[in-house]
Amino acid sequence: MSELVEIVDSLENKISKLLRKLELLQQSRRNLEEEVAALKQAREDARVAAEKWEEKYNSLKMANSMLGSETNKSEAKLKINALIRELDQCIVQLAE
Repeated sequence: MSELVEIVDSLENKISKLLRKLELLQQSRRNLEEEVAALKQAREDARVAAEKWEEKYNSLKMANSMLGSETNKSEAKLKINALIRELDQCIVQLAE
């Protein structure tokens, strides 16, 4: 009978150790999920910042081309023509 009690005690100890490990792993998982969420937010913030800088760069490039820079003159002309076509389309739609 005492062997049975020892086996039960041993099983109880092992179960309590497993439950403790389970709690530690669950906490670790929660911490990792929080870290992943923070990294996703940081990545999104970086993407938005990169888009803003790209817009600023394109604006500066366009401004430089309009100031007479020979390297971007044709690009500026193409952009102006595209804008004019868009305006023409808007005018046609408004006239209908």
